[in-house]
Amino acid sequence: MRIRTKVLAVAALSALMATSAAAGTPRDAVRAWRKAHEKEIVADFSALLSLPNVATTLSDVEKNADYISGLLQKRGFKTQLLRAQPGTPPSVLGELKTPGAKRTVVFYAHYDGQPVGQQGWLTSPFQPTMRTALPDAKTVDWQGAAGPLDPDWRLYARSAGDDKGSIQVMLSALDALKAAGIKPSVNIKVLYEGEEEQGSAHFAELVGKNLALLKGDLLIMGDGPMHQSGKQQINFGNRGITSFEATVYGPLKPLHDGHYGSWAPSPTVMLASLIMSLRDETGHILIPGFYDDVTPVSEADKAALAALPDVESDLKKALGLGRNIGGPRLADGYLQPTLNVRAIHAGDTGPQAANAIATEGRLSVDFRLAPGETPAKVKELTEAYLTAQGWFIVRDTPDLATRLAHPKILRLDWEEGGSIATKTPMDGPAADAVAASIGRTVGYPVLKLPIVGASSGMADIVNQLKVPMVGVSIANYDDNQHAMNENLRLGNLWDGIEVYAGLVSDLKW
Repeated sequence: MRIRTKVLAVAALSALMATSAAAGTPRDAVRAWRKAHEKEIVADFSALLSLPNVATTLSDVEKNADYISGLLQKRGFKTQLLRAQPGTPPSVLGELKTPGAKRTVVFYAHYDGQPVGQQGWLTSPFQPTMRTALPDAKTVDWQGAAGPLDPDWRLYARSAGDDKGSIQVMLSALDALKAAGIKPSVNIKVLYEGEEEQGSAHFAELVGKNLALLKGDLLIMGDGPMHQSGKQQINFGNRGITSFEATVYGPLKPLHDGHYGSWAPSPTVMLASLIMSLRDETGHILIPGFYDDVTPVSEADKAALAALPDVESDLKKALGLGRNIGGPRLADGYLQPTLNVRAIHAGDTGPQAANAIATEGRLSVDFRLAPGETPAKVKELTEAYLTAQGWFIVRDTPDLATRLAHPKILRLDWEEGGSIATKTPMDGPAADAVAASIGRTVGYPVLKLPIVGASSGMADIVNQLKVPMVGVSIANYDDNQHAMNENLRLGNLWDGIEVYAGLVSDLKW
């Protein structure tokens, strides 16, 4: 009897806490509207996802910008397209004023997407399809389903999680609030970038030219996935990025590897040696001085990281990993730089394999930069180190005289753009207000992450606008971001609508 009484008491307390957390928030009204409009929301999201948006195809990016502008206008926004220069990708700026509001919140997301040429897409990247989670990924007839849609179903399409999902939750949150007669508590600006997946090459210039238009009291960044535990988290920055493509050269024509394998240099082996000279198998970067500019981790950051739930054991099982590199905690590495080998190509495999020495090899590398590092300094350090290792660096395909004059030639093509890390304080009235609003919506204290591992051009806007920035992500951690079969879990979409509705109408500081 005592055990039963205790269980009932705990249940009652939990219910009371949930009720108290939701008091004064629009959560229940928004949830009721969502339940009545689930198929409509998915249909609208599918229409947005069906628009091709690969960042390097400007005409498609522009079509997305026009379409999103129209969606915002239907909801009362005044919109305009901002460009750094003619012929550069547009960013969509929308503004919705609230009479009597004293604060303005700028919501950032990006609508452009990664390339879609990866092998293994189950259906066209721009043909949104409802499926169960990977690896089964069984198709689901969501349109013909009776009753509520299963929150564990996922919508598969490029940019479902990165980053059109954040745009959709904002639109649906506003629809839900309007239907419930709940007015926003802040003035709203949305800034939807169109070249984030190209490295935001023109974003700093775009922001600098439009400081008055973009002025606000808080910036909420909607990119990236949620915590691996499934709990809502907020973050206060992201790493920077810079990257390069490299080419090494062997013989002018393929050579029989039996006749020449012990005499002619192999580009494949040259690539392997080059990679292992840049980093070791634990992930440590071997370029001298690379860590000198990294900002030391503060005690506050260490405490925030230590407070995160333990997800590493489950992650290893989910990902089939028998080990990890670096430290034992995943997030601890976010305040350090990384060097990732994105691709290696030399020769062929399978039916196309030949017993020959290839003529050249190609390599693609990206650096995720920690606070304190800059793309320019990383380039300087990298090239100085490679030169010291005996590589002769060129910018174009070498001619015969150059090939004969230098034993190790490396063509380096640094990608345009790049960004520095962004890191803003974890405390302060605006940040505390975001945490409190989301806490009231979800019914538990949000997780706080000092910085996320991904990169964006946020430094360009944060440093110029001089406003606090808080990242609020809604995508599932296993959304296959940047890969084939990118997807967004419906439950994350539903929760995101509630969270963003709270940020629009229940944000007080």
